[in-house]
Amino acid sequence: MFRSAVKALADRRGGSAAVSSSSLCSNASIAFAAPGNLSRYLLPTIFRDSFSSAALPAVDLDATSIDRAPEHDAKSKGGGAASSSAKRPAFTELVATKKGQKPRVVVLGTGWAACRLLKDLNTDVYDVVCISPRNHMVFTPLLASTCVGTLEFRSVSEPVRSIQPALSRSPDSYYFHAYCTSIDPMNHAVYCEALDDEGVTEGNWKFKVCYDKLVIASGAEPSTFGIKGVNEYATFLREVPHARDIRRRLLLNLMLSDIPGVPIEEKERLLHCVVVGGGPTGVEFSGELSDFIRRDVHEKYSHVKEYVHVTLIEANEILSSFDVRLRQYAVNHLSKSGVKLLRGVVKEVFADRLILNDGSTVPYGVLVWSTGVGPSNFVKKLEFEKSPGGRIGVDEYMRVPQFEDVYAIGDCAGYLKSTGKPILPALAQVAERQGKYLGAALNSLALAGGGRAGAAKTTKLGEPFVYRHLGSMASVGRYKALVDLRENKDAKGLSWAGILSWLVWRSAYLTRVVSWRNRFYVAVNWATTFVFGRDISRF
Repeated sequence: MFRSAVKALADRRGGSAAVSSSSLCSNASIAFAAPGNLSRYLLPTIFRDSFSSAALPAVDLDATSIDRAPEHDAKSKGGGAASSSAKRPAFTELVATKKGQKPRVVVLGTGWAACRLLKDLNTDVYDVVCISPRNHMVFTPLLASTCVGTLEFRSVSEPVRSIQPALSRSPDSYYFHAYCTSIDPMNHAVYCEALDDEGVTEGNWKFKVCYDKLVIASGAEPSTFGIKGVNEYATFLREVPHARDIRRRLLLNLMLSDIPGVPIEEKERLLHCVVVGGGPTGVEFSGELSDFIRRDVHEKYSHVKEYVHVTLIEANEILSSFDVRLRQYAVNHLSKSGVKLLRGVVKEVFADRLILNDGSTVPYGVLVWSTGVGPSNFVKKLEFEKSPGGRIGVDEYMRVPQFEDVYAIGDCAGYLKSTGKPILPALAQVAERQGKYLGAALNSLALAGGGRAGAAKTTKLGEPFVYRHLGSMASVGRYKALVDLRENKDAKGLSWAGILSWLVWRSAYLTRVVSWRNRFYVAVNWATTFVFGRDISRF
């Protein structure tokens, strides 16, 4: 069928394309494979182009393994599974840089630290390779607003290729959609596996990238404290897919609860939103949710509005790093907004309820887990010396001391005990400033002749990193927010709450959004929501 279509197209154009038709048909067997495996056949082609002989002469790809029409025709025609011994594209390596080439910086991650580093790196003196399963940065302080439609998802995500244009334009700089599986610091190499559309690593698509400088900025994972059922049933709030899942679940439960015959007990469960964790993310999400309920649910779901309620569960004090007056203000305001504050520790989570340590049961329809972060499995298995708490241990220059040319920044890194410095909090401003510091340090290092692998032994990195806290902010809903400008919770300084704080909060975040495009998106979304309310469409 496809061959006929190609022939017809060639005839219409007045050409006889026997050779090109043959090659197209070979690709057609890839394109018309089973939908679930589509990316398995497209991704090798993409990598074949990315690692072309023109760009990377040392890469030896098995080009003949791409054209396997009989194997794929058998799949598409239902002729049985392909032989397990069939060859896959052979990925080798992005080889070490040579004399005359720019030194290569490999960055693992696309979070706050990684993206600030990528933005500041001087691509006149470095080639850059970014490896991450996410091709964009998320502006996490505004992520809670996307869960209820105050902002759209595109407004809080910035493509990494826009942050560092060299990833798109430079012939020797790349973004690879992959996981880093291991690091060989002795040979200056990282080993990776490419990802398909489902985010699943494919063992046959492994490759190696050599580096001159390696920056690990892979972030952290949500802390579950080993509580049974959290990973299976709770939703975290750290990525755009998390926010999308929360929004879809919330709107689905509103529609289900409106169906005739649903018992009152089930309506109350479906429309009970439980937030575990009283930090800034949990409080801001609770505030956004209470706004959504008061302004939009009460108007557009009037049949079930009396069943919708929010519970915030915290083991200790909410917003524990804020001034005590601000904490009390947040408690009072959230309570007036209809958020029930419950002090307790979760013991176990089930699909429709959770159990607290005192034995009480809390049914829920939506469960959001926001109890902080801890080291990822990737960081745990690295054979690097660890800081207290399990992060990658670094010195005052963000270096991993026992291995040359390896650095770590962001939530995955912490000061070694030998430095005598405290572990910095897992905050966006900490990560961003570490990325800014290391970007400037690496630029200076390259200009001083220390950019190559092993060339920094006699080159000073500059002044050590020093962090000064600029303050904390949190929205609590209904045009109210908290601003705490103290350096730490024991220091003196300015702190206030109310509508003025809310204006400061919005202004500060609007100016911190990465690009002018997203600033425009955010401003328009805020204005649209203010005038017309939130969009309640479910996609």
